[in-house]
Amino acid sequence: MLQLIAGAVDDRGARGIAAAVSRLITAGSLPTGARLPTVRDVARELGVSPTTVSEAWSSLTRAGAIETRGRSGTFVTSKTRPLRYAQLGGSPLPGVTNDLSTGVPDHDLLPSLTGALKRIGDGRLTTSYLDAPVLPQLEAALRARWPFPPEQLTVVDGALDALDRVTGAVVRFGDHVLVENPTFPPTLDLLEVVGATVVAVPVAESGLSVAALAAALADCSPAALFLQPRAHNPTGESMSAERAAALAEVLAGHPGVTIVEDDHAGDISSAPAVSLGSWLPERTVHVSSFSKSHGPDLRLAAIGGPASVISAVADRRLLGPGWSSRILQAVLVDLLADPAAAGQVAAARAEYARRRTALLAALAERDVAATAADGINLWLTVENEQVAMLTLAAHGIAVAPGTPFEVSPLGGAHVRVTVGLVRDGIDELADILAEAAGAQSRGSGARARIHPRGWR
Repeated sequence: MLQLIAGAVDDRGARGIAAAVSRLITAGSLPTGARLPTVRDVARELGVSPTTVSEAWSSLTRAGAIETRGRSGTFVTSKTRPLRYAQLGGSPLPGVTNDLSTGVPDHDLLPSLTGALKRIGDGRLTTSYLDAPVLPQLEAALRARWPFPPEQLTVVDGALDALDRVTGAVVRFGDHVLVENPTFPPTLDLLEVVGATVVAVPVAESGLSVAALAAALADCSPAALFLQPRAHNPTGESMSAERAAALAEVLAGHPGVTIVEDDHAGDISSAPAVSLGSWLPERTVHVSSFSKSHGPDLRLAAIGGPASVISAVADRRLLGPGWSSRILQAVLVDLLADPAAAGQVAAARAEYARRRTALLAALAERDVAATAADGINLWLTVENEQVAMLTLAAHGIAVAPGTPFEVSPLGGAHVRVTVGLVRDGIDELADILAEAAGAQSRGSGARARIHPRGWR
């Protein structure tokens, strides 16, 4: 086995060794349960330091490819890690009547598609499988609203599809990648799948911590930085222009870092669109989603930035879906140009802000710590995550656990509440959340009951 590994290694750096062993595992040459040679034996065979092999083994362990069993040695593992995303919800406990775990928009606040579907005609929008992936009218509309002049644009099937494809284009096995802490769990899932080494950078008010970003850049040579410029999921924080300028100044000294921005909230965000691309356009890939503002079933998100990345994404899609439905693209073009639809989106933005503000105020009255500066989610501090979720379930409420959002421990427990789905019953809900958080309600003192209509 030692000779097998040595023969597969082309690059004798830690990343190259990890990639070679990963290929052997994928090919079945290193089967599940196989015991790997010791770090010192591999190092001696390859003529490298044990530290280099140890770093390669660490990357493979983080990717779930191998595991160490103490003195028994290191083995190829058959375990598959559960997706963080799958832990957020999807199958509420019996008795749950108010599912606030989903992170989805309120359907009744989405603009109607009826008029747009009637106006786009018979839908014959594709003449060839090699047509441009973006309708010219949509590209013009996207460029007019983009936060910086992108070198190239394309459209894919939603923000997660965008993140998946961009990750495949800019991240390689063993790359260090800087990520907000906390962050959207699927981002961590995607990075773990490709074997990246994730480095946490804490989120502060108005965006990423500048000092923490500088420290992380000094500690490693990252390939990418993933961030959410506004309505950060789960905390709701948005990056200010001043914070963006400061972050760009720090990043300017590290030209090898590709910046990937996930503007998932889009037009329902109360904060203005701010992008590091205003300072570093040649390195910033910006994702703009329309799921929360115009409808999840449109399945549309745009990616704009350097042609080297966007072309790689568009070319790779030719071997799969090819393009996103041009009928749906035409619907989106119509919605973006329709004053009535724009008014509905603006009304939704205001209503989401009202719901956030009302619940935050009610929780503050009960001495409960929470953040929900923007978007549709509320990040609630609790004494014990599991106890909080069980308490809420007993009241018929499902929320998302906070642990899957953590890149590294935050020093406290949290749950995420989709406040965008809370239409009424604010005081009742605040009482229940206070109980779940472990705070003493200063309300009537009576145990709150579910509003007969829930919050729908």
